[in-house]
Amino acid sequence: MKRSRNRNHKKIEITPKYFLLALTILCVLLMVLSLFFDGLFKPLRNFANSFIQPMQKGVNTVGEWAESKVDALKNYDKLIKENDELRDELSKCQTELAKYQLDSYELERLQKLYKLDEQYFDYSKTAARVISKDTNNWFDVFYIDKGSEDGISTGCNVLYGNGLCGIVIETGKDYSKVRAIIDDTSNVNAMILPSEAICNVSGSISNYNKGYLIVENIDKDASVSKGDQIVTSYVSNKYLPGITIGYVTEVKYDSNNLTKTAYITPAADFSGIQEVLVILDTKKTVIE
Repeated sequence: MKRSRNRNHKKIEITPKYFLLALTILCVLLMVLSLFFDGLFKPLRNFANSFIQPMQKGVNTVGEWAESKVDALKNYDKLIKENDELRDELSKCQTELAKYQLDSYELERLQKLYKLDEQYFDYSKTAARVISKDTNNWFDVFYIDKGSEDGISTGCNVLYGNGLCGIVIETGKDYSKVRAIIDDTSNVNAMILPSEAICNVSGSISNYNKGYLIVENIDKDASVSKGDQIVTSYVSNKYLPGITIGYVTEVKYDSNNLTKTAYITPAADFSGIQEVLVILDTKKTVIE
């Protein structure tokens, strides 16, 4: 009895070969029937079209979207590489631009030094670069990269901007120390043009912070006006004559009624000195 039951419940297996053959026969049969019974299959085709076409459009849309995303992903690495290359190129251009700007600024400074050199052509000079300065905001005391080996000695006058900057107070083989005319210990024997009145220009950091230096001991009868030029005097024992120091902005009488005091704007800007001209000639007698 058990064996007969097993025989009755034995599964019927259809191989893929027979299944494919059956589908083929069915397709052929449908093709033949559609040829002879077109009206019968027309509703079926319409139903199939109404169902399949929207699905096909959806599939096409999804396919196009997927294809666009695949293309975008393919181009992503390329865009990243191009972006990195552009970044590198931009960095190089910025570096080159900064170099050109520095060269331009240096050229401009050297052109000003050249004009200053022409202004005092009677004196032998050498250009030097500032290498250090004191902690003060202003360049009241600073060091340059040339010294005794370059012909510089104590007492050499230093030019910058449109005139006098200071004087060398110490030298080494390859460096020199400069004290500017704005330093609190500086005192320059000067002369006012065109009146040729003798006076003294006193250095003062606090005054320079306010935008001026003070010219003292001007004779009360001397003709001094706003805009007059202040130059180094021929009676100075440290400074060569005729070097521009600054220009008068204000004049007032002193309380003793014997002298006048003038306020001047220096010919040099002491906020950012980078290169200077050092006059190698000195006064025959230098008293420190």
